[in-house]
Amino acid sequence: MLKFKKELKNQIFQRLKDKFPIELDSLKFNYTPNHKLGDLAVTICFELAQKLKRNPREIAEEVINYLKDIPFIERVEIAGGGYINFFIQKDRFFLNQLRNLQEISLEPEQRKIVVEHTNINPNKAAHIGHLRNACLGDTLVRCLRYKGEKVEVQNYIDDTGVQVGDVVFGFLELEKKSLEDIKKIDGKFDYYCWDLYTKVTKYFEENPEAQEKRAYILKRIEEGKNPEAEIAEHISNRIVKAHLNTMRRIGVTYDLLPRESDILRLKFWEKAFNFLKEKKAIQFVTEGVNKGCWVMRFEDEPEKEKIIVRSNGTVTYVGKDIAYQLWKFGLLGRDFYYKIFEKNNGQLIWMTTSKNGENKNIEFGKASKVYNVIDVRQSYLQKIVAQSLKLLGYEEEAKNSIHFSYEMVALSKKCLEEFGLKISPEEKKKSFLEISGRKGLGIKADDLLDKLEEKALNEVEKRNPQLDPDLKTSIAQKIMTGALRYFMLKYARNSIIVFDFDEALNFEGETGPYLQYSLVRANSIFRKLEEKGIFSEKEINNLIESELSLDELSEQELADFWSLVFYASTFEEEVLNSINSLEFSHLAKFAFNLSQKFNSYYHSYQILKEENKNLKKIRILTVYYVKEILRKALNLMGIPQPEIM
Repeated sequence: MLKFKKELKNQIFQRLKDKFPIELDSLKFNYTPNHKLGDLAVTICFELAQKLKRNPREIAEEVINYLKDIPFIERVEIAGGGYINFFIQKDRFFLNQLRNLQEISLEPEQRKIVVEHTNINPNKAAHIGHLRNACLGDTLVRCLRYKGEKVEVQNYIDDTGVQVGDVVFGFLELEKKSLEDIKKIDGKFDYYCWDLYTKVTKYFEENPEAQEKRAYILKRIEEGKNPEAEIAEHISNRIVKAHLNTMRRIGVTYDLLPRESDILRLKFWEKAFNFLKEKKAIQFVTEGVNKGCWVMRFEDEPEKEKIIVRSNGTVTYVGKDIAYQLWKFGLLGRDFYYKIFEKNNGQLIWMTTSKNGENKNIEFGKASKVYNVIDVRQSYLQKIVAQSLKLLGYEEEAKNSIHFSYEMVALSKKCLEEFGLKISPEEKKKSFLEISGRKGLGIKADDLLDKLEEKALNEVEKRNPQLDPDLKTSIAQKIMTGALRYFMLKYARNSIIVFDFDEALNFEGETGPYLQYSLVRANSIFRKLEEKGIFSEKEINNLIESELSLDELSEQELADFWSLVFYASTFEEEVLNSINSLEFSHLAKFAFNLSQKFNSYYHSYQILKEENKNLKKIRILTVYYVKEILRKALNLMGIPQPEIM
């Protein structure tokens, strides 16, 4: 539809530019509320009315005379006070869409895009909230790549942060374990650290005097001093591997894992710090509560200030993030070394290192646009990061430093009960509960995925008891992924999600399994056609290249056919709209609506038993077209296609 509208727009402009004072960009299409009124409408006559001081309807009556015999347009009509409505030639449009189904009308706009997402502190297991970040970030990556952009996916590892420091504290001070002792811990290490982190948090609350030791350990980790730094590296590496395995379960992976420790050890922060001081972007505080700190003041609220360097000389998270953001844009004049961290199914995941790497020639960063997928609670810090670029004179990069924010995932009481988690009487009064890693209140991502997969497997066994056990498991895993990813995408990103198993796994509602079931149904039509010797999908191109007539369709079938095909043709618009607005709920809603329309069409019109060859051909092509569009939409959302459901 994007390509079609672009070509139609040029046709209109060429015919009107010498007769009326119009500009190409002023020609914009609207969709009519009903196909009986037309398929596309332009409002150009209302804009011309203001310029020419004339009635828009009168102008429309002149304009329409120049819009005859436009390719793919059946007729043009005037509507209301001056709208011009276009009726598309349905048969020609449909065949053109089929013949160009594998073409992509979207075009890249950037030299290179870096998308940073997931970013779980490597101190414990991932929880359900991290899954929303990963699903949003990965869907953005898939859509940008579909658009033709060169995209690099980064997952920042905060291996010198307070959270890792707290787990190091727990091992050294509470459990009295050495690095060798820690290496011997079997089982799910990320789960072990989840519990330890909760104990440490409680210990600090009950022993405030321990804060001094906590700060000492954190400083030694930042400075790379042992045994603290070695323990921190061991903890973070083991937990990062666990996080990668968790995310791989839902089809999420990365290109590069930049480590905060390397930002410090390669003096990235030192370079950025000097930049900021030279440009007077930060100030040293000599009195007050922030005495001895380096701070940055907000441009629009100069009375507010954010600490960049603490009075003890340690750098805050936002300070290191400024250095990292400068590097992502290729503005720092320094680079990491790189090593292969993991190799999985032929895909390499690289990690930064401060030592000589395995490949000094590989290039990361140097983006023209950067998306930082971080929850809405980090808006304040992201504003500081973008402001720092601006204060350093990088106006364009500041504009292209995008905070892709989203709200948290909360836990329903029903969900907590299902996992046997205890909640206090005060918490029971709330409609939902916020996740808290420090308190240990939350559902581990793997536990959630296991439970989803278990429920999906039960459903598969009920529906298809005859299937091979391995196939049942494979299908259940795909249903689990589809259920989880669609649930995380279908809500507006600034809406709080309250996760519910029954809602996510419903095969009939607005869910991932419903979309998967629709695609399985469409595929099954072609499988049955082939089994009966009626038609093979391998012959689809022959069918597409032959003539097509819609004359034999009843008025109702023609309306249903056109509603389905026309809606499916807006797919790329929805992709572009989702990218531009960073609202992938649009893409999710499109896929759901398309599935509903398809299922309605499927129930209304026979294919296998239809004897009229022309009607059968139209219906086969319609199902094929919708199937391919739905497959593309599901792929962009990371929803896999099960063999059977």
